[in-house]
Amino acid sequence: MLRKVGSIIIAYIIGCALGMTGLIPDTTEIHETQTLVASVAIPLAIPLLLFSADLKAWARLAPAFIKSTLFGLLGCAIAVTIGFFLYGQQDSALFSKIGGMLTGLYTGGNANLASLKIALGVDNATYILVSAYSTVMSAIYLFVVIIVGKKTLRFLLPDFKDDKTVEDTHIQIENHDAELFFGLFRKDNLRSLGFSLLLTIVILALGAGVACLFPKDVFQSVFILSISLFSILASLHPKVRSLKRTFEAGTFFILIFSVAVASQVSLKTLTDVDPNLFLFTFVATIGTLLFHVLLSAIFRIDTDTTLTTSISLICSPPFAPVMGSALGNKAVIGPGIAVGLFGYAIGTYFGFAIARLLPALVF
Repeated sequence: MLRKVGSIIIAYIIGCALGMTGLIPDTTEIHETQTLVASVAIPLAIPLLLFSADLKAWARLAPAFIKSTLFGLLGCAIAVTIGFFLYGQQDSALFSKIGGMLTGLYTGGNANLASLKIALGVDNATYILVSAYSTVMSAIYLFVVIIVGKKTLRFLLPDFKDDKTVEDTHIQIENHDAELFFGLFRKDNLRSLGFSLLLTIVILALGAGVACLFPKDVFQSVFILSISLFSILASLHPKVRSLKRTFEAGTFFILIFSVAVASQVSLKTLTDVDPNLFLFTFVATIGTLLFHVLLSAIFRIDTDTTLTTSISLICSPPFAPVMGSALGNKAVIGPGIAVGLFGYAIGTYFGFAIARLLPALVF
């Protein structure tokens, strides 16, 4: 029964239970530790997940991902505009800025949210509320797309298809014969795992070195881009691509990341709620997903591509491996990371443009 539910979903449920019940204290120090664990787990996971990458498969998937990215951006703009008209009319100047911040957040992640706070001159109190409410909404969004996303959207969107065999591009990681993690640390796998972890550490060091050459505010973006690129280049070598159980090892770190992220959700953020701001955030989050799905349905973009693109834009590139693991489809991880990095690049500009456009729509 647990195997059918899936390890990623179980990890999120455990994490949320720890946070919501107060078993993990809701303090700044604990949040810093949780963030640190999540920040370490994902860079370790990305190379391991990408060592078995298939670049030819990515090339075949590129057109669908490009279309899905455009639909995601358009869906976000529509959702934020609707939320602004419903809940932002009482203070259009402030809520247009909030709309811009939410657009940047749901296009490229927290880095763009922080950048837009400064660019738009948003006060600290408002920024903290937007950040807190978006955290709650993002948690709801994650549960929706990870737990029921594929089962629900399969009635609206076509299934993921590729020209290659299922075994090559669509690995059912929760149900394959080896049984996820069973035997992962067996003696005959240790040499392969040891080499893959050593190669991962080398790639992380190279990525950090490259990122240090750039300004501090873009360190994370450059770091993720660099380690992804170096991992893909490593996957071109047949010996790297043939390493045993690297995908499962990467998923192991994804589980650690999932518990760390989900455990940050607490009841504290739901006290003293600003109704208009909370509902604006709700409409922007859920609306972005709904309009993205609607456009994908019209233009027949498959379920896996739509969900991976959506989670990469709304939650940032590190969540692409989470979605790929939940879907049991490693073929979408690389393109998903690329989509998230594109969101990092344009999120601040896109959010700033929306913030300037919204006041002009007030009649």
